[in-house]
Amino acid sequence: MVLVSAAREYVNRMLQDISGMKVLILDSQTVSIVSVVYSQSELLQKEVFLVELVDSISKSKESMSHLKAVYFLRPTLENIQHLRRQLANPRFGESHLFFSNMLKDTQIHILADSDEQEVVQQVQEYYADFVAIDPYHFTLNIPSNHMYMLPAVVDPPGLQQLCDRIVDGISAVFLALKRRPVIRYQRTSDIAKRIAQETSKLMYQQESGLFDFRRTEISPLLLIVDRRDDPVTPLLNQWTYQAMVHELVGIHDNKVDLSSTGKLPKDQQEVVLSSEQDAFFKANMYENFGDIGMSIKRMVDDFQQVAKSNQNIQTIEDMAKFVDSYPEYRKMHGNVSKHVTLVTEMSKIVEERKLMLVSEREQDLACNGGQVAAFEAVTNLLSNESVSDIDRLRLVMLYALRYEKESPVQLMQLFNKLASRSPKYKTGLVQFLLKQAGVDKRTGDLYGNRDLLNIARNMARGLKGVENVYTQHQPLLFQTMESIIKGRLRDVDYPFVGNHFQQGRPQDVVIFVVGGTTYEESRSVALQNASNSGIRFILGGSVVLNSKRFLKDLEEAQRIAKSSTNVV
Repeated sequence: MVLVSAAREYVNRMLQDISGMKVLILDSQTVSIVSVVYSQSELLQKEVFLVELVDSISKSKESMSHLKAVYFLRPTLENIQHLRRQLANPRFGESHLFFSNMLKDTQIHILADSDEQEVVQQVQEYYADFVAIDPYHFTLNIPSNHMYMLPAVVDPPGLQQLCDRIVDGISAVFLALKRRPVIRYQRTSDIAKRIAQETSKLMYQQESGLFDFRRTEISPLLLIVDRRDDPVTPLLNQWTYQAMVHELVGIHDNKVDLSSTGKLPKDQQEVVLSSEQDAFFKANMYENFGDIGMSIKRMVDDFQQVAKSNQNIQTIEDMAKFVDSYPEYRKMHGNVSKHVTLVTEMSKIVEERKLMLVSEREQDLACNGGQVAAFEAVTNLLSNESVSDIDRLRLVMLYALRYEKESPVQLMQLFNKLASRSPKYKTGLVQFLLKQAGVDKRTGDLYGNRDLLNIARNMARGLKGVENVYTQHQPLLFQTMESIIKGRLRDVDYPFVGNHFQQGRPQDVVIFVVGGTTYEESRSVALQNASNSGIRFILGGSVVLNSKRFLKDLEEAQRIAKSSTNVV
């Protein structure tokens, strides 16, 4: 519950001590931070009768002096300007200002100078500067995520903004946990090193007093890695519930937009998928697609039993009982129809795109050797009319990542075939991926064929066979966590920042992936935490990826790199 609880606690503290009718004023990022941990009905219970965005409030002149304004904003230049204007002409009786991260002294002076009518009652820093989508998984929803792929020589101003936002997010997580970590980073990544050094500077120099929690136990570990060390995981189709919904339909801030799926009633066009608010989802979010079907059938059967007993109303007492249980009945009805709709929609997509066929090949490319068979299988799928353009591209990328050194001639044949079958994908995108995340750029043992231990493990797995061909892949993150648990994470691959070293085994580890996490990885973290290894892992990233978002970032980075004259 760690991250969700921390963020909820901050929102609670903002709202509970201010009595009376309130308006909650958020910005485009804090609206996500609040919405994943607090429902609308919970806000109403705290007497929040209006939720507004700070930029739209700026446009309105209507006075609402009967309401108390609770602002929860990121401390950005833009937000301070909005506040300056709003405090000069206050519309609300009182203003309570909460910021999701550290304010600069100059910003505090600007706010004090603007508050001539003395409506501001308090100014506080509440460090909920991250989106806690699950108890052990947070994201920062950074729109310009593609920037992390740009070569160092390009260094656009947006890259510094990306670094600043990540440093802010990571520092807020540690302030919320009340800990200061030792910091390590992936040696082969310039951006991971830059973020690690800037985070260390903030925690140990600029704000060392704020991070000095006087704790005696072993410091937690912050490990900063680069998405390009494992480009395979975001390219794969997924077959466990949460990851599959994100891959095929899309999840944003724990909400799923179903408006494009056909004639659904208005209240079902956007549904919430949150392990905090939906017991069925919490119990099944990491289960395989086949098992989900069985679980949903059981849920439908249970609901039908309840519905049947509600039809049997004979007496006044029965009627009173039904009225009492009606809210629960409605909630159950909504939940059943939500999960049935999602699974039906996903089954339709799986059938249309022949994903069982495609995914079996993808898993082979990710987990098993055999270049000749792989080439033949990918060639056949590229010729298959039922296979969609995006699936063809992903298959060629997975083949290229695996066999870039072994079969350059066949690789060129696949590039040409892809160009003729799916002309919408510009030639060069697969080559750009190899330039970004090819074997020479990676630190980790992605295919388990560099390290003797991994080779042995793969052979054992091959002899034993796999339970499910569609979910045999394990993300590189799984190996990284195992290395940390066993104390085998090599200093040469993941150096420490500054003169800090880990004394003993950490109890808390935050792994931050620059470039974004996946739900397959957050599942690995949740299962690892459930195994009681004595270490609690938290996963964070700049965004939550599915293959569509990963490819979009890749295309955008390629476009900028091409147009930049500095790139050699």
